[in-house]
Amino acid sequence: MAMVPTSISYVSSSQLSSIIPHPRVAIVDVRDEERIYDAHIAGSYHYPSGSFAQRMPNLLQAVGGQKDTIVFHCALSQVRGPSCARMFMNYLSETKEAAGIKRVMILERGFNGWEASGKPICRCTALPCKSDHS
Repeated sequence: MAMVPTSISYVSSSQLSSIIPHPRVAIVDVRDEERIYDAHIAGSYHYPSGSFAQRMPNLLQAVGGQKDTIVFHCALSQVRGPSCARMFMNYLSETKEAAGIKRVMILERGFNGWEASGKPICRCTALPCKSDHS
């Protein structure tokens, strides 16, 4: 049986930008409607916090077996990002199916911090974002 992650760590914008090119990293944007207006991190998945609990199986199916690090964020990563990360980690432990996921992380300062630090953003409207991480 695969090991399920047991703790959540934080990652800075600088740290994340250095690991984003790795194909086994998934960024999960849990902002709700503001993603449409504020842009997003290129290549991120969008699972709004309002429906996140019901859509966790979809997220696991989308990233399982392909990704080993899942990074959650919302606008500031103070409420929605951390709560969705905890919910997802609990879901993994309940289903006992980590599907190769080794780390669950939260982006410090969220999307707003990412953008304020000058990191690249994407304004496409595709779901999921089709942009590569450049």
